[in-house]
Amino acid sequence: MALLWALTVLSFLPLLEAQSPECANLTAVAPITNATLDWLAGKWFYIGSAFRNPEYNESARAIQAVFFYFEPRHAEDKLIVRDYQTIADKCIYNLSTINIYRQNGTMSKIESDREHFADLLLNKHLRTFMLASSWNGTKNVGVSFYADKPEVTQEQKKEFLDVIKCIGIQESEVTYSDGKKDVCGPLEKQHEEERKKETEAS
Repeated sequence: MALLWALTVLSFLPLLEAQSPECANLTAVAPITNATLDWLAGKWFYIGSAFRNPEYNESARAIQAVFFYFEPRHAEDKLIVRDYQTIADKCIYNLSTINIYRQNGTMSKIESDREHFADLLLNKHLRTFMLASSWNGTKNVGVSFYADKPEVTQEQKKEFLDVIKCIGIQESEVTYSDGKKDVCGPLEKQHEEERKKETEAS
């Protein structure tokens, strides 16, 4: 989705290392291994984000709900993404590819003839992850938060807010999704049935 890849990464990791203890529970994934990709496989929900860039905050506010599927391609160093966004009470589906740069722990996506990067960050709670982006240093730094359920615990949310705090963004600047506004369920079900039929026919 465009929101994930809106900002070009410089280097977020030194910032995390310098900001303690707010970021102490966060671990940057480098290198990204096959086990990492397998851990990422499956269905995820966009929970919330905060960016310094006003343009991307505006884009985030337009999104009501998002869920997506990651399907690893180990040999190709890629993730196939099936993305379902609810915007203006309408479902927008997109199939795309994410490139994996294993050694430095980054992921990228081509949009509008540009390659946009994000660092993959994992916290101590299983089945949640974050993507960290920055552009021109920390001026337009941003973080987005994902989980395998549309709602997270208060403890998981606190870890996200701690990271926001450590990069100098206020909680009032965070934009959250609302899973109750999702309208992509019927299309997801249709796609599942189609894939099932294709599998049975093969």
